[in-house]
Amino acid sequence: MPSLGGGLEGRTVVIAGATSAAGLAVARALVSAGARVIATGRSDDRLAAVADAGADVAVTDATSLEDMSALAGRLDRVDGVVSLVGGWRGGGGLAGQSDEDLEALMPALRAVRATSRAFDGALQASDAGRFAIVSSTAVARPLAGGANYAAVKAASEAWARAVAHGFARSAKNSGEPLRAASVVFRAKALDPESLAGAVLGLWDADATTLNDQVIEL
Repeated sequence: MPSLGGGLEGRTVVIAGATSAAGLAVARALVSAGARVIATGRSDDRLAAVADAGADVAVTDATSLEDMSALAGRLDRVDGVVSLVGGWRGGGGLAGQSDEDLEALMPALRAVRATSRAFDGALQASDAGRFAIVSSTAVARPLAGGANYAAVKAASEAWARAVAHGFARSAKNSGEPLRAASVVFRAKALDPESLAGAVLGLWDADATTLNDQVIEL
């Protein structure tokens, strides 16, 4: 049986928002599989651990289309983008779903939008482009105390599915095989190592199988 992530040797993968435990686990796994990893975050200090793991780091704002487009322009190729900007706020029922909490959660959606738009051309130019986001089982069963969070995650999923549609439509219009895929990982409580293994597996499956899939972790 081939090793997980066997199709990653020599590929370039961007991790947007790589300063969490999940970002570090994914970076380590990708580097071990032979990929070049570009890890983004807002400070050198917070990116130190992923740099020590072998990733190239870029102090830049993953929620900014301008910043992400500039990063894309500096890279010769990009074969994958994993958007990990996140966070959680909740509680207090519907009455507790404040505008302030909603705004604090919005960077996750902004990062999904900015990264997918900035790297769309590069991912479609790759022979195995992969775009992935992390969502939550709260989308399927939203609770009053987590309504803000579930709404942002649902919007992020909708955007990722639109990315999948764009990949499929472009391939059909060009008469080329589908080579790029957009997927959603859903977890109730995210385990960094499980996510890392799932990310590696994206390059072990065909784009036609992966595109527009929701993968439960």
